[in-house]
Amino acid sequence: MFKRLRGIRCKNSIQQDDNNLEKELMRQLDLSRLPAHVAIIMDGNGRWATKKGMPRSFGHRAGVKSLREVVKLCVELKLKHLTVYAFSTENWKRPREEINILMNLLVEYLYKEIDELCANNVRINPMGIISELPEHAREAVTMAVRKSENNTGLVFNVALNYGGRAELIKAAKEIGQKLVDGELTIDEINEQEIARHLYTAGQPDPDLLIRPSGDYRVSNFLLWQLAYTEFWLTDTMWPDFGRKELLQALLDYQRRERRFGGLLHN
Repeated sequence: MFKRLRGIRCKNSIQQDDNNLEKELMRQLDLSRLPAHVAIIMDGNGRWATKKGMPRSFGHRAGVKSLREVVKLCVELKLKHLTVYAFSTENWKRPREEINILMNLLVEYLYKEIDELCANNVRINPMGIISELPEHAREAVTMAVRKSENNTGLVFNVALNYGGRAELIKAAKEIGQKLVDGELTIDEINEQEIARHLYTAGQPDPDLLIRPSGDYRVSNFLLWQLAYTEFWLTDTMWPDFGRKELLQALLDYQRRERRFGGLLHN
């Protein structure tokens, strides 16, 4: 009984420390200088579960909890755009059982969270080849888009069956068709025209990319949009990523000087 009580006290103490750290990070944050667009590669679910001796599905479900907390904080901070990498075009190479689990978690998340997301004025914007998803996943995505389409708060981009190269191919084909149809000339092809044919059309490019799990690559994510994005990397696995980690990333972002290829001037 004593050991159990000691364990509870220890857990409560850790929770209190986390709360205090979160409050301190929030105090330091300049709410007038937040990034307009944050992108996140939600990585490390499987490895997190494996280290705990659990099946990979356990990690994916824990990752959904992290996503929920991050979205809530983005709403609280009144961020304008959040893009998360949920399922890549390369993820189809994973075992069929794991793919099914991921699709079921997507469906479960959208149906469970859509009412709260709408109550918080969040608009769902799927990015990727949605037509290739399983029927129940397509139906869930369609439902979420329909219910949230008139919301004017956080734009929540969910990259599903998404690949940066596939996105650029899509843009090239659409621009090529405009050339064939005489709607566009060669000289009119510029950065703005290409951006109009991306999934993020009408949105600012990400100011900040967050990558958990200790990897140092973009993994075919937002290849065009990340040209001048600030990267924030951490060894923390996505299931352990929460409010204080996001606040730390935002605070570190505010301490940087963005040059966009130019020089700083005093």
